[in-house]
Amino acid sequence: GLTWIIGIKRQIGDELFVYTLGHSHTYFSNRFAGALLNKVTNVIGAVDSLIADFLWSYLATFITMLVTFYFIFSVDPVSGGIFIGLIITLLVINRFFMKQKMVLSKKVAAAGSKLRGVMVDVFSNVGAVRQYSAREDEEGRVGALSQSWYKLSIKSMLHTERTLALNAFVLFIFSGAMFYLLVQRWSSGEVTTAEFIFVLALMSQISGTLIFIGRVMTHYARVMGEAEEGLEELIVPYEIVDKEDAKDLAVASGEISFHDVVFKYEDNTVFDAFNLTIKPGERVGLVGHSGAGKTTFVSLLLRQHDVSSGSITIDGQTIADVTQNSLRSHIAVVPQEPMLFHRTIRENISYGKPDATDEEIISVAKKAQAHEFISELSEGYDTLVGERGIKLSGGQKQRVAIARAMLKNAPILVLDEATSALDSESEVAIQTALHTLMEGKTVIAVAHRLSTLREMDRILVLENGVIIEDGTHDQLAQAGGIYQRLWEHQAGGFLTE
Repeated sequence: GLTWIIGIKRQIGDELFVYTLGHSHTYFSNRFAGALLNKVTNVIGAVDSLIADFLWSYLATFITMLVTFYFIFSVDPVSGGIFIGLIITLLVINRFFMKQKMVLSKKVAAAGSKLRGVMVDVFSNVGAVRQYSAREDEEGRVGALSQSWYKLSIKSMLHTERTLALNAFVLFIFSGAMFYLLVQRWSSGEVTTAEFIFVLALMSQISGTLIFIGRVMTHYARVMGEAEEGLEELIVPYEIVDKEDAKDLAVASGEISFHDVVFKYEDNTVFDAFNLTIKPGERVGLVGHSGAGKTTFVSLLLRQHDVSSGSITIDGQTIADVTQNSLRSHIAVVPQEPMLFHRTIRENISYGKPDATDEEIISVAKKAQAHEFISELSEGYDTLVGERGIKLSGGQKQRVAIARAMLKNAPILVLDEATSALDSESEVAIQTALHTLMEGKTVIAVAHRLSTLREMDRILVLENGVIIEDGTHDQLAQAGGIYQRLWEHQAGGFLTE
């Protein structure tokens, strides 16, 4: 029996994790990871509680009441009628209070999820907390959320106590009526002394169980409230889904085309009838002020958002018609902030190709100028990098991310400000690594550092979602436009905003 319960818990946990993982980029951007985990935990805990309660409490209570009713009714039908009246009254009252309890429980669960979400967020960014001496502020923030959770919990607990008090009162009234009737019938000789004592014994024995109905129902309401609060947030429809007949993307050359793309985000129109073709193997740099549309361009290509109208094609295949997995497996991204797991360096490098041999991993690490620093670490390639790669420097993390992208060996490469977080020494190593990484690929580089852009075949300057300049570095540096101004005002190799 127990293995069956654990099996159900495991299955629900697995399915919730798998479903939640399928949500879009926006879904996760708007939520705390810690709060999502708490919601999953709440749902699993609720299932565990309900199964155990059903087996050991609800079923036992129901059978006890049925047997008691049978005996009381066989002794005295009138007392049996009063007993049924008592049960119905208790069920009606508790049903009414149960709805309120569910609402309160949802609020308590939501407050608990928010509290844990903020705690995880603070732990994840403990470096910033220390640097800005913000420990007291964070303690205050967590304290306020904890206070809010505490107040709601007290309110929920008092609601349960009131329900139980009312149950006890109802039980007292009905038991009193039954006792009065039994005394009358005993006096007139309709009920024998033995029967009278038998009914009283049954009632005294079941009175605890009857008050327990209230506790069972409020507990059920609490558990259901927690589960509902979790499921409402986790089981929402996906924003981005594969079409039913979606095929895998087949990339022969890596040509990327935007055809009349319109994209609105909330109330903002980022792109309006945007057209662009990037030839196979072409290296294109994207430049522009913050909010010009560079990041959105990359998001749309990776289908983290769907276009409002128009289409994006890779080698003539509309990306909305192919599976998301196959689309992303053909694009390697080196982000501005490398995303590393708290796993070994080996596991992080081979993330896009888990069956890679040690020779392949070391080969890409060398090309990414990472082998040297990895070899100097006490555990080498088996070194755990810490949560989000916290044990490595910015340049080291970036080189691990480049090695990972090299191993994935996708035909399309996106460099999202991949060199912005580096010191000069790291940058020389990274430039060499990027040079190797870009060979034979269609490249889109969102750049803040001009040194990356000099390697590009073509540079696009974006302004409010429109390409206002398009040419090589040498052409644009002389063209008297935005690029020339940025180039002349660059500070230490950075494009100033």
